[in-house]
Amino acid sequence: MNEFIEANKNSWATLAKEHYESFKTILSENKSTLSQTQIQELGDIKGKTVIHLQCNTGADSISLARMGAKVTGVDLVPENIHYAQKLADDFGIRDARFIESNVLEIMEKHNEKYDIVYTTEGVLYWLDDLDLWARNVRHLLADKGFLYVLDTHPLLQVWDEDKLPDLAVKYPYFRKTVDKDEWLGGYACEPKKAVNYTWMYTIGDIVNALSQSGLHIEWFHEFDWLFYKESAEKQIKDENGNWVFPELKGKLPFTFSLKATIR
Repeated sequence: MNEFIEANKNSWATLAKEHYESFKTILSENKSTLSQTQIQELGDIKGKTVIHLQCNTGADSISLARMGAKVTGVDLVPENIHYAQKLADDFGIRDARFIESNVLEIMEKHNEKYDIVYTTEGVLYWLDDLDLWARNVRHLLADKGFLYVLDTHPLLQVWDEDKLPDLAVKYPYFRKTVDKDEWLGGYACEPKKAVNYTWMYTIGDIVNALSQSGLHIEWFHEFDWLFYKESAEKQIKDENGNWVFPELKGKLPFTFSLKATIR
């Protein structure tokens, strides 16, 4: 494990307990933490086996299990795995189990095949090798299975977050160097000072990594909303609970989803 991933692992550990408490409250009040877009695009998953990569403290894993799936959650951070299992126990979820592993190494220790490989909402930019990630995904898929991804659109990553909805390029779209940040969190707990590292990927990088691993992209959808609040003052919730910049609605992509199957 390189120094960047090790730093991320340690930093995410500092958020685990607060994430668990936050998601426990949400799941006590709501059946699911999944958006309507995810539920519609996944379709009927009752009885399906699902492996949830980068599962954090397991809230979405539990939501998938509540939809009738048999779920295996995977996360790099041992504290996340501890609280994910605790969250499942809290709600009496028996069809969810959790594995501690870097998702870039899961094929070295886990040989089960799944109907669905699922990974969503702030996942890809934590990976330092997208080609290796795609090969791990291919390894986990059953012959007739599919990969489902929903994440921030690569184009969003170029804008100066402090100026949105005004558009000013801050981060080069084609940047291939690691980016360092001093703060982490904010969507399920207060941000903490914790050094972390992320990587930029283009749409082409994502498509090519999956294609070269032997997967076929069935569809690629783009949306003008975000699944989290980027700006405290300038975003509003739409009718589906997604966060939008009213000035940019219908003008720019902020989120994408895709479905890929084995060729």
